[in-house]
Amino acid sequence: MLRPLLLPFTPRFVALTLSVAGFLGCVIASKGDWSSAFFLPALVFGVLVALGAHDLYQRKHAILRSYPISAHLRFLLENVRPELRQYFFEDNKDGRPFSRDKRAIVYQRAKMDMDKRPFGTEIDVYEEGFEWLRHSIAAQPVSREHFRTRVGADLCAQPYDISLLNVSAMSFGALSGNAIRALNLGARKGEFAQDTGEGGFSPYHAESGGDVIWQIASGYFGCRTREGGFDAEKFAAVAAREQIKMIEVKLSQGAKPGHGGMLPAAKVSAEIARIRGVPMGEDCVSPAAHTAFSTPIELLQFLTRLRELSGGKPVGFKLCVGQPSEFLAICKAMLETGLRPDFIVVDGKEGGTGSAPLEFMDHIGMPMRDGLAFVHHALIGVGLRETIHIGAAGKIASGFDMARALALGADWCNSARGFMFALGCIQSLSCHTDRCPTGVATQDPSRARALVVSDKAERVRNFHRATLMALAELAAATGLDHPSEFASEHFCRRISAHEAASFADLYPAPASGAFLRGEMDARFSAAWRRARPDSFRAAPRVPFS
Repeated sequence: MLRPLLLPFTPRFVALTLSVAGFLGCVIASKGDWSSAFFLPALVFGVLVALGAHDLYQRKHAILRSYPISAHLRFLLENVRPELRQYFFEDNKDGRPFSRDKRAIVYQRAKMDMDKRPFGTEIDVYEEGFEWLRHSIAAQPVSREHFRTRVGADLCAQPYDISLLNVSAMSFGALSGNAIRALNLGARKGEFAQDTGEGGFSPYHAESGGDVIWQIASGYFGCRTREGGFDAEKFAAVAAREQIKMIEVKLSQGAKPGHGGMLPAAKVSAEIARIRGVPMGEDCVSPAAHTAFSTPIELLQFLTRLRELSGGKPVGFKLCVGQPSEFLAICKAMLETGLRPDFIVVDGKEGGTGSAPLEFMDHIGMPMRDGLAFVHHALIGVGLRETIHIGAAGKIASGFDMARALALGADWCNSARGFMFALGCIQSLSCHTDRCPTGVATQDPSRARALVVSDKAERVRNFHRATLMALAELAAATGLDHPSEFASEHFCRRISAHEAASFADLYPAPASGAFLRGEMDARFSAAWRRARPDSFRAAPRVPFS
């Protein structure tokens, strides 16, 4: 019987009870004189009482109905949880997707601050998964050259000497105009390339004249018909620009392969509509699959057409590896037609994105190291590795990250979030909200102005230069003259507390042309049998008789 009467004095309702008591006490003490010192406290308590009454009777949040007023503290703490964790509770090796230590090394190199560490590693070197590089007693002098590799030397009229580290695909729309400007100005100063992302080649990419890789995705932004198909004339006009050095067809990206996307009509500004070649007032759709081709052979024909339309610039494709038979189908199509790309960029499922469904981000796509080794070995197996370059993208931010990718088969590396950190990104995890606190991933002009282009461009150049220097030092310590000499036998991974294996053992390579001679192993044999050059759909499994 007394329980309902005692309810206002329980911890759940005491905040509301105290607010009511405070309001009534102020009203009584003021004696109707609202010019007295009790007016302001009465107003505060009155607002809290109104808030508590609203909480009690609203229908959307059960926790507010049970804990009026006080439950708002829970929502407040939830909103600042990432900041509290990042600034007060993370240690140097904590933090996702990038640890505090990894972010700090980018900031320090971008600002040209000291990037050394004291006392010894904080990593448990006996923990499963720990990786290390086998150094040499006969270390070499550190090379000071600007490391590059030539793409498209045999098929292209305009081959490109690409840096070993470049800006990975990030679109205007996902990043602010100032962020794109700073990246391109930094790329021009540092003599490396910036990938446009699928949003198209914008005036912000063109402004500083830095080298650009133009990415063409399923939306064909910047070279599309009114109906959303590929427009050859528009493509040729843009691709003819001297600033555009290579053409990249995006089949899929790491963080959300096979998903596609849509920019709602309300967010399609006049500027974005003009750059992407889409009408204002309509949803801007990126389909999950291309319409310009539907088979492996048609993909190669499309790439060949783009090479011709661009005046002989290197053309390739980017993918996150999914079903192995599909990539092997492309390999079979190369063998059948004699057509091939100049390069392939392998993205890993650990790659970044402005926004993706949790299921796709966490559970779809092959991680970069596995996908990179697979593509590298598949091309070796069909005897085409020497004629096709491979780029790697997926959580690359340090010299060691680059060296590991090169050892697994990459010819160069792309980094997105590494360069975002160089721009000032603090990993606030608010890219999808348009409320980026540093002006990097936003279209809000009042937020984008926080990013000063001239200052951040220098940091972008510094990060690139310092990371390549770290790579050069690793190569020298390994006894190598050039980072291209990194091989799988130079790296080890701990597979238990008392056992380790080299990458050469973990990722064994086939002999050149082995697949053509029928020399298959279990990693490839089933997928190779089912791969068809005329279809991405694998042939049916043959039942055991």
